[in-house]
Amino acid sequence: MIASNGGEGKASVPSAPLKIVVFASGSGSNFQALAEAVREGRIHATIELVVCDKPSAYVLERARNFGVETYTFSPKQYPSREAYEEEIVAKLQAQGIDLIVMAGYMRLVTKVLVEPYYGRMINIHPALLPAFPGINGIGQALEYGAKLTGATVHFVDGGTDTGPIIAQQAVEVKDEDTLETLGSRIQQAEYELLPKVVGWIAEDRVTLNGRKVTINN
Repeated sequence: MIASNGGEGKASVPSAPLKIVVFASGSGSNFQALAEAVREGRIHATIELVVCDKPSAYVLERARNFGVETYTFSPKQYPSREAYEEEIVAKLQAQGIDLIVMAGYMRLVTKVLVEPYYGRMINIHPALLPAFPGINGIGQALEYGAKLTGATVHFVDGGTDTGPIIAQQAVEVKDEDTLETLGSRIQQAEYELLPKVVGWIAEDRVTLNGRKVTINN
């Protein structure tokens, strides 16, 4: 699915659809954008599962509307992050998941999840990394006085938004912007960028070599 060397060449669409799981903690608007792209045939993939750490999150309703299976858990019921991640990994492996998409999942992940899925786990972040990682990337950009911010899709490596960058989309910061107005434009960028990147991965066009990511033609 994702090459680990520097080889270039024309990619071919795999015969089997990419099996995706989406991790989310909130409203799930990025899940919605991704699910619509899959349903419309713009991505050669299936969304097999939504994993959510908040049983009341609206993303679960969105998943039901698309007929996608959901898995919820309450972290406080486990002795550690590793404990619930072991349970999640067992479920993902049983379902043959190819790609993990972190879309507003608000929990740090450990090596229990990262190691078996490194290079097959991506995250979308509302800033142009490496600027403004972590929580409230939009507010950080406003407070800093940045003139340009945006959205980044990157591989997850266990750090806080430190994994290799796959693609970015810039958004201008206007003088009159508020958290809400800037956030709305960044969300629109995310809705375009995330399905595009997942589509590249489904088409076997993404090469990861160390920290360098190449999109093959």
